[in-house]
Amino acid sequence: MPTPIAVLGAGSFGTCLAVQAAREHDITIWARDEETARAIEHDRHNPRYLSDIVLPDAIHATHKLEEALANRELVICAIPSHGLRDVMTRARSFMDPEAILVSTVKGIEVETGMLMHQVLEDVLDPVFHSRLVVLSGPSFAREVAEHKPSAVSLACREENFAISVQTALSCPWFRCYTHDDVVGVEVGGALKNVVAIAVGMCDGLGMGLNARAALMTRGLREISRVGVALGANPLTFLGLSGMGDLLLTCTGDLSRNRSVGIELGRGHSLREIIARMNQVAEGVRTTHAVCELATRLGVDMPIAYATRKVLTGELTPQQAGLALLSRQLKSEVE
Repeated sequence: MPTPIAVLGAGSFGTCLAVQAAREHDITIWARDEETARAIEHDRHNPRYLSDIVLPDAIHATHKLEEALANRELVICAIPSHGLRDVMTRARSFMDPEAILVSTVKGIEVETGMLMHQVLEDVLDPVFHSRLVVLSGPSFAREVAEHKPSAVSLACREENFAISVQTALSCPWFRCYTHDDVVGVEVGGALKNVVAIAVGMCDGLGMGLNARAALMTRGLREISRVGVALGANPLTFLGLSGMGDLLLTCTGDLSRNRSVGIELGRGHSLREIIARMNQVAEGVRTTHAVCELATRLGVDMPIAYATRKVLTGELTPQQAGLALLSRQLKSEVE
């Protein structure tokens, strides 16, 4: 039975999920920009993201939130983290009170230190809180849109809502697993972008595969520390939204955050790197936010702190690498 689905956000991931779900469901995609919505509606292409992908006729596009959300049973939120609060504040009055909300947003709100599900709970009526599902895992948008095999986690405090989303979105090339650790799944999805910038710098400097493996492993340790301090299950970080997403984002050529790190390692400034990009590298904002959060929690995150110093211009990538390698020796399990 087709499900009426709204996708809020016509970036790469919103577009790929609209394509993915349109094989069986009725999809409305909301684009902030009217011109983008018009192009999707009439040309069957997104002019800015995944522009070579033909969009199915089952996808209807609009720039009006009230139109996108009208009579939608499932709402997929694929908005950049810095725009989430504003868009959902405007959207909340148009949402069906029975709708299930799926968040694919990865990051930490800079101003508050909130995870994305906490921002949504802060904005939305309590009726939606138990029906909030977080989607995360190793899933480059282009590969999902091209129907290449992917697997993701769907985390919700009440499993029956995660199962509903699992049933709606899963197919032979897009496999969804349910989970109950919302905090852990969100922390893994957000903080892997920070580690990916660090790993990208390592690769840009030509430091080798040994160094890359060490950074990824110790980076996962930092992610786990923050997650556990926030109440997550440590085993979550061995799964798709933890180690799985980290492996993909740190090694895949489609990773925006790794690309930022590579260019930093090659000596380019953050300003010029960002100016050349037409997509958001969430890890830049998340690095600043997680360092503030870690300080508040009393959690040690040397890789994240070193990455922040490179982003702010306090250290060069070479200096940051030397600082990490010169730290006091300690046990691996600390």
